[in-house]
Amino acid sequence: MGRKRTPGLYKRNGVWHIDKQINGRRVCQSTGTDQLEEAERFLARLMEDTRQATVYGVRPKRTFDDAAAKFVRENQHKRSLKDDIGRLKNLMPWIGEVTLDKVHMGTLQPWVDHRREQGVKAATINHGLKVVRRILNLAATEWMEEHGLTWIDHAPKIRLLPLNDQRQPYPLSWQEQERLFKELPRHLADMALFAVNTGCRDREICDLERVHVI
Repeated sequence: MGRKRTPGLYKRNGVWHIDKQINGRRVCQSTGTDQLEEAERFLARLMEDTRQATVYGVRPKRTFDDAAAKFVRENQHKRSLKDDIGRLKNLMPWIGEVTLDKVHMGTLQPWVDHRREQGVKAATINHGLKVVRRILNLAATEWMEEHGLTWIDHAPKIRLLPLNDQRQPYPLSWQEQERLFKELPRHLADMALFAVNTGCRDREICDLERVHVI
């Protein structure tokens, strides 16, 4: 006869789930594993984290992966979410399992060095750093535990890289402008032609609508 499992665990679709009263609050969530011993360790850690937060005001440890998942869930409306997800996927092998209180420029530096070795421009690396900075700021100011504590006490300073490797802009010649416009789809070529002839800002141009005159 097998040993009795820890009360509060049940299996659904092959994965162990929690349904248990912890410190007067009902907790229902997946453990993310099909292994009973691993699920029991997950539940034990969750119970201890809850006790520490309730009794001593100690924040539960959250990984950057936890925070990134929350960021994606809450920003489905964001136009650039697909780009942010791509940046986060690139970061996960480096800091995904790191707890939020230990994510800072020191832990990010190996990722920065790796991207530089790949020949990635500073501006592209900065896009990834900006996503990390945004997530850490949310974790320190807006994301609250059920015990009234923010996910982390404060957000560390995430410095962006100087743009020393950027090619300096220069005015296109008429021949270069013509070649560029020929490579653009028709709707973008029209926008580009309008932009160079009016000097309007990007947002103003993007908000324009084509009007057909009869």
